[in-house]
Amino acid sequence: MTQGRTLVLSVDRDDDIGWKAKIDSPAVGREACLKAANTLALADPEDSDVNAIFSAVKIYDELTAKGEDTEIAVVAGNHLHMIEGDRRIATSLEQVVKETGATNCILVTDGAEDEYVIPIIQSQIPVTSIRRVIVNQMPNLEGTYYILKKLLDDPKISRMIFIPLGLAMLLYASAYLLNAPGIATIIVIGVIGSYMLYKGFGFDELVHGIIDTLRVSLQRGRFSFVTYTITILLVLMGIINGFLAILQYYSTDFGVLYFLMLFIYGAIEWLIAGGLIMSVGIIVDVYANEREGLGKVIVYPFFITAIGLILYCASLFYLPVKEMSRFPYTPEDAATQVVYLAIAGIISAIAGVIIQFLIKRKLAELSKQEIIEVI
Repeated sequence: MTQGRTLVLSVDRDDDIGWKAKIDSPAVGREACLKAANTLALADPEDSDVNAIFSAVKIYDELTAKGEDTEIAVVAGNHLHMIEGDRRIATSLEQVVKETGATNCILVTDGAEDEYVIPIIQSQIPVTSIRRVIVNQMPNLEGTYYILKKLLDDPKISRMIFIPLGLAMLLYASAYLLNAPGIATIIVIGVIGSYMLYKGFGFDELVHGIIDTLRVSLQRGRFSFVTYTITILLVLMGIINGFLAILQYYSTDFGVLYFLMLFIYGAIEWLIAGGLIMSVGIIVDVYANEREGLGKVIVYPFFITAIGLILYCASLFYLPVKEMSRFPYTPEDAATQVVYLAIAGIISAIAGVIIQFLIKRKLAELSKQEIIEVI
């Protein structure tokens, strides 16, 4: 028999119980979980989370019948924003563990997507077993069509498919009206390719994370809200300036690496400025609200400066070739700049490490002094 109290936990990462059934999570206790499952079943009988919750209730009943000390709960994330949803799951699970006093967990999910939250769950409570509930489907053409139709009805999935295709078609039609069919094809391929890279590299999660950070910073009245806003504007200016540098020195004689170096050459000063302003906001907020963490963030501006200078050195090392007659640096001048800037970058990084060490030591001394005064 398992020692301690076992929590049978059903995870609804995309928050179908909240999105479709209007049930607030977490739902704790057998009655609350059954209510959530029944309400979701009435709202959408085909939803696989219904089966997962009922399976969790069944496991709970079986363990209870064996005499084990068992609790059951359902936690949910966010239907549209996975980062915010995972944070919500962590907060809800912490609340459930405190409320139930559970010491171990049996995780019940409806598929692989929910299992991305296993590290979050394990950070709150040990997971002793995982039960994946698979819903049997008819493997025929009609069943495949029905599944696709249900997926496209989901706004989270439909936005990923219809928005880029609709935008590409609209741009294609507009270019045709302007008698530029060749440009239309380039625009459509560019839009779809950019969107695929945007999703493939996870930039959508990064954008959602930035928006969430801005909202939290504004709600808490933090100084970093102002610096974050300025940083976003400076980064956009840097990106624009980088592309302008590519257009200014564009030549068919150079490859992708030179265009990348041109982008860095044009954008890096703006990016460094944005990074420094952002790090100043973070340092001010940490100093005002969480001073014990100052040693971790004080190094940010030094490392940002060092990385920026090293990237600038890389661009100066590649760009001053004889074919680029309009480039403001000769190879000899660029070599001198590379040496000086590389040394400056190394000094900046070393200074950051030294200052971080001194501040951490000072904070440790203040902490010991406070403990002695309390005693």
